Amino acid sequence: MTTPDRHAETAPEDRIPFLKMGAYGAGGLANNLLAAGSGGMMIALNLGYGMNPALVGLLGALPRLTDAVTDPVMGHVSDHTRTRWGRRRPYIFLGAIAAPVMLALLWQLPEGRSESFYFNYFLIGSFVFYLAYTVFATPWVALGYELTPDYNERTRLMGVQNFIAQAAWLIAPWFLWFMERPAFGDMRDGAAALAIVLALGCAGLGILPAIFLRERHATTDPGETEGPAPTSDALAVGLKAVTGFIVGFGKTLGSLDFLKLCGATFLVFNGFQLVAAFQSYVIIFYVFAGEQEAAAQWVGLVGTVSAVATFGVIALTTFLGTWIGKRHAFFVCIGISTLGYGLKWFCYDPANPWLLLLPAPLMAFGLGSLFTLMGSMVADVCDQDELKTGERREGMYGAIFWWVVKLGMAAALGAGGFLLNATGFDVDLAGEQTERTLFLMRVFDVTVPLVASIVALLLIASYGITEPKARAIRTALEKRRGVR
Repeated sequence: MTTPDRHAETAPEDRIPFLKMGAYGAGGLANNLLAAGSGGMMIALNLGYGMNPALVGLLGALPRLTDAVTDPVMGHVSDHTRTRWGRRRPYIFLGAIAAPVMLALLWQLPEGRSESFYFNYFLIGSFVFYLAYTVFATPWVALGYELTPDYNERTRLMGVQNFIAQAAWLIAPWFLWFMERPAFGDMRDGAAALAIVLALGCAGLGILPAIFLRERHATTDPGETEGPAPTSDALAVGLKAVTGFIVGFGKTLGSLDFLKLCGATFLVFNGFQLVAAFQSYVIIFYVFAGEQEAAAQWVGLVGTVSAVATFGVIALTTFLGTWIGKRHAFFVCIGISTLGYGLKWFCYDPANPWLLLLPAPLMAFGLGSLFTLMGSMVADVCDQDELKTGERREGMYGAIFWWVVKLGMAAALGAGGFLLNATGFDVDLAGEQTERTLFLMRVFDVTVPLVASIVALLLIASYGITEPKARAIRTALEKRRGVR
């Protein structure tokens, strides 16, 4: 492999102190725990409350669709906020408290109600939760893009952040086991308790970036003023804000390199989320013939092995990204994860459940590399955009990028429920599912992420921001600003 993107030395003033990287990573851990809780606990609606899998899928998907509006709006608002505490930090602090509180309240479901009641209760509550989640997550993402201007220090920052945030995926595979504990009486009480525990942890972690980090682009941009406009000009101000949002949104989507990053992220992440939804069912009903307690332990073990392996993947990806370039590192890591998805077909073996552990380290190269490399690459795109337009839009770029991530999750949750129904799965049959059902479960579980990853590799093959180009963009920007 050639190494055209090989790195130059990072200047001392461009380095981020490790403790500050850790504070940013704490926000990532809170972000991942909120995502894991909102998605990973959904199985309790089916197995605990008896809700139809298609309805469960809709509950995962429909609230996410509002992110198409709320995420970019929050990004635009954050980009144009001017306070003594900066553009991002006030929203991070407020959202870090509001989102966990809503998650806890969401799972305090009353007993003995109908399926339609639970569906409506959860749907309305989810809309409020995801709005609060957006207030936290969008400014937090944008903050990371601007903490350093250096091409390779961005990769190191995202590597440290992802390494810390990965702890969430050590915990998440055990959600099912936690909710099944006899001490709770049933899975419904277990879900209510788990939501409270997650809320407390996420709130404590999520406020740390707001407290300990500072912003590089927090000052008022040229042409902007602080303070409220006169009341008589309220309509004009409102129209200007709407117009500015639409124009900014269009300019963001005008970056071809950014669209390639979004497309690849959607494919890799969407494929993984669909696997996450199906894998538990395959292990429970194919490998363990419906024995949920025994299967729950193996679901936890597989997830733990994958999460532990991901720590190593993140470190390796960070090294590769600064050695052979971010694009080449993506090829290596996603290629390995694709092999892991294919291997799963041969490792779903009821006679040898330990084989479940073999593909897990290979599949860990998927998300382990994705969120280490993509955050760094989007930060490079933000510089490219500033050179072209003269504006900083980290909030808008982060909002659209992570909306694609959440859209992938919503699509996976929604499609997962309908695909599960398409296999002929019937919760009342327990361990007596038909051979056709078990076969189709495995087909969907293996082929969807494998094909999605291959298409993602084709997209990134033409991504254009190399290290030399990124450094040339930075030089031009500093010359324009008159400062290094």
